Amino acid sequence: MFEDFLFRAFVAGIGLALITGPLGCFIVWRRLSYFGDTLAHSALLGVVIAYALSFNIVLSVFIISGVISLSLIYLQKKTYLPNDALLGLLAHSVLAVGLVLLGILSFIRIDLMGLLFGDILSVNFNDLLIIWIGGIIVLCILVLIWRPLFAGTVNLELAKAEGLKPELSNTIFTLLIAAVIAISIKIVGILLITGLLIIPASASRNLSSTPIQMAVIASIIGVISVVLGLYSSMTWNSSTGPTILSLALIIFILTLLPWKKLLISKKKIKS
Repeated sequence: MFEDFLFRAFVAGIGLALITGPLGCFIVWRRLSYFGDTLAHSALLGVVIAYALSFNIVLSVFIISGVISLSLIYLQKKTYLPNDALLGLLAHSVLAVGLVLLGILSFIRIDLMGLLFGDILSVNFNDLLIIWIGGIIVLCILVLIWRPLFAGTVNLELAKAEGLKPELSNTIFTLLIAAVIAISIKIVGILLITGLLIIPASASRNLSSTPIQMAVIASIIGVISVVLGLYSSMTWNSSTGPTILSLALIIFILTLLPWKKLLISKKKIKS
């Protein structure tokens, strides 16, 4: 029998993996991995503000991450700086402001290790509601904007010509990433959420042949990583967040093997 906290950990991790799979595919397709890091860094500022104002942490992180997302879109239109320079500017600036405020507001006591690396074993029932209800909303919105978002990913000008409004779908997509980061802080932490978005999606790309297939496989790989990661962390008494990502990395490495050639060669040997 599972203890209650272990059951909640599995349910929370599986819920998050189902969300990050499809979103991670678009991050890989659009080469936005550093964008995920930027929003993750902004989460520290959101947490500090939440503690200072006695505000809800998830909502505070979502607001700050959302502001950073919209700021990036604004700067892309108003400056000639390349995207990587803008992302670096926003990521390190927001992280620096968060650390400065944390030092000034000495009455705030934050578990930095838990914030950076997560603590899935401390997830409570309210966290589960946020993850699953929020996750369902995120996935429903992603389904609604899938066509214009994917079209804009493949060819932005063609998507505009077809009247699909890819810029609007891109803005909504960045806010969805902010929402996922907000609800996942407690599970994998600020430093590891980008890995959960990218690694399963990258592994899925090695196994899939269509966009829908890649999104589904990415979610499955994320779920497997969470389940095996939790079991491994209990067995080896290791940190849960890093262990989950380590299992995801192992799966990614396995997807690099020439499975099709191996299967064909085995069939030839049997025949």
